[in-house]
Amino acid sequence: MIMTSSVGTATVMGAGAWGTALAKVLADAGSEVRLWARRTEVAQEINSIHTNTPYLPGIQLPAGVRATTDAAEALDGVTTVLLGVPSQTLRANLEHWRGFLADGATLVSLAKGIELGSLMRMSQVIVQVTGVDASQVAVLSGPNLAAEIADEQPAATVVACTDSGRAVALQRALSTGYFRPYTNADVIGTEIGGACKNVIALACGMAAGVGLGENTAAAIITRGLAEIMRLGIAVGAKSATLAGLAGVGDLVATCTSPYSRNRSFGERLGRGDTMDAAQRAADGHVAEGVTSCESILALATSYDVEMPLTDAVHRVCHRGLSVDQAVVLLLGRSTKPE
Repeated sequence: MIMTSSVGTATVMGAGAWGTALAKVLADAGSEVRLWARRTEVAQEINSIHTNTPYLPGIQLPAGVRATTDAAEALDGVTTVLLGVPSQTLRANLEHWRGFLADGATLVSLAKGIELGSLMRMSQVIVQVTGVDASQVAVLSGPNLAAEIADEQPAATVVACTDSGRAVALQRALSTGYFRPYTNADVIGTEIGGACKNVIALACGMAAGVGLGENTAAAIITRGLAEIMRLGIAVGAKSATLAGLAGVGDLVATCTSPYSRNRSFGERLGRGDTMDAAQRAADGHVAEGVTSCESILALATSYDVEMPLTDAVHRVCHRGLSVDQAVVLLLGRSTKPE
């Protein structure tokens, strides 16, 4: 059943695959949608023929989605804003956009990462830069592969916000016959699950790239969840969140799907590509885990939390360790009780 949107007009800042897919969801649920695009040619294509070929080829967008490259126009008078830029560029973008935000607006983070340097979650970055109350900030996360959602394959997600009223309003605005949002008050857990799963997906991709099979993948996913839970609980997350859609669900989807940028990037490294070659093959699409492994590892170290998989991925991406050496490092760890 499609629930009628209660937000009127919504804005999505970022016309990548995920931002565009959510713009489609919002329009299908009944909202008028403004979609801010960085590139003029992307905005022109969306407005003229209702497609976004660079990011979601083959998907027809609703007429209710209108694109613009003007941030002031995109944000003018809108009280529901979804922030769909990469995690490490969120702060710089928000510093430019904050003067255009309506008072009392609900700001929704779509990015999955921990900021380098500050080690802040994205909701914390939003609060610090904009000065809004934390209750105005929501997080959207879950097993959400953009291409499948844009193709209207059934999917679920988590809308996390400390303000239950805002969470329910977003839930209604995003509810369609193919997309089912669940509300949650645990913003911390939702963000930690979303950030860390990208790193574990890189590890799964590396293992697949060197020819390892499903047993190895299952072990990486399971042990990856264990280290995500250790970090999450240390920083204040609820274990139930990490055992749900925003934790296990997102982890499984990202670690196993060929649509996952992080898994695909790791697989290229496992097959012998250099970091530069893997990035070129990604055609400009961001594998968030490559950067996030550094900030996540630093955050874990600050809480004295052991994350061996994250450490191995970090060594491959930033310290010159080969994938073969990383696999030996992981499989050669001393035995101990689970």
